[in-house]
Amino acid sequence: MGFKLEKVIPWGRSLTEYVKMFHLTPNDLHLRILDCAGGPASFNAEMTHRGYSVISCDPIYQFSADEITQRIQETYPTVIDGVKANLESYSWQDIQSPEQLGQIRMTAMQRFLDDLPLGIQQERYVRAELPTLPFECDRFDLALCSHFLFTYSDLLSQDFHLASIRELCRVAAEVRIFPLLNISGEPSSLLPFIRKELAAQGYNLEIKQVPYEFQRGGNQLLQVWRTKAPYVTSV
Repeated sequence: MGFKLEKVIPWGRSLTEYVKMFHLTPNDLHLRILDCAGGPASFNAEMTHRGYSVISCDPIYQFSADEITQRIQETYPTVIDGVKANLESYSWQDIQSPEQLGQIRMTAMQRFLDDLPLGIQQERYVRAELPTLPFECDRFDLALCSHFLFTYSDLLSQDFHLASIRELCRVAAEVRIFPLLNISGEPSSLLPFIRKELAAQGYNLEIKQVPYEFQRGGNQLLQVWRTKAPYVTSV
């Protein structure tokens, strides 16, 4: 059974949000970056426009901009209605209302959609999914994974998480995963096990506070790297 677009709820974030979610410094932006499970985020489009190097991978990139647009239009009201029904689950600081949230997300997704055809030609958007990626070892300096691992703890097994993080560490010197909450806004039950297993296998791990919180309590990322130290960056 192949990947089906009707099973997906597209929801994209901007470069500004990525910088905060992943605590990206100006030096980080110059690295070779993989955005894994990037979906319809505008991160790649905005970074490319500024002259930086980003490859995004996601199974959704097998579909056309028109097909993804239709799916966004189908699911957008459901997402916003869900947010409105659970206002207390979110921190309304930088984003002040569900309506503003919708505007921010739609702006980001439209920028992605406008960039997708050219990005496919330039191989900046690659059809691929965890736990097996079509990239050679050490292709990237930094791999980012937003709102996928740990977010879907109830659907993706601990073995899937372990294999996926090891795969990300194979292709990148450093991995950052955000957030560490499940989709219900609770700390992922898999996190303690994953940290213990990866540490036992020789990986280095650190949980870091980030300057971003929309889901209440969702203001931490997991940094993972192999035996050598990750890239040292400064603001």
